[in-house]
Amino acid sequence: MIINHIPDFNLQYDEALGLLRLEWVSGEATHTLRTSAEQLLLLARKLAVRSLLIDMNSVPNISVEDELWLGSHWMPGIVQLPLERLVLAIDSSQLHNQLAIDALHDLVQPAIRFDSHYFSDALSAMQWLTEGTNRLPALLAEWNAR
Repeated sequence: MIINHIPDFNLQYDEALGLLRLEWVSGEATHTLRTSAEQLLLLARKLAVRSLLIDMNSVPNISVEDELWLGSHWMPGIVQLPLERLVLAIDSSQLHNQLAIDALHDLVQPAIRFDSHYFSDALSAMQWLTEGTNRLPALLAEWNAR
């Protein structure tokens, strides 16, 4: 199911897998990042998401202010979700955001109860997340038709 009520993200949810996939779509404009991130956290909680795939490849460099906010407000909410897997798609050329993600991960490390995995692209991550199921073709078709 494609979800489009959070302005900064393209979202896809698969209930059977408990999978929420997201991609940043607001280009360089990050002035609404915090509002959208809060809405995303509420949605993930409502859906009881078990696997969260965040495609970081379209996210502009995270500012220091946003990184501090994510660390103090958003990450504490993430670790309270019933997540089993947090999967990040981030290309090696995204060094700034990779370092920011590592810092955020380290900040909440003691409270993390889920596995974290990194892939260079969202397709590889989706292949891994849907392994052993027949869900990938339908999910990719739905995502590509959005």
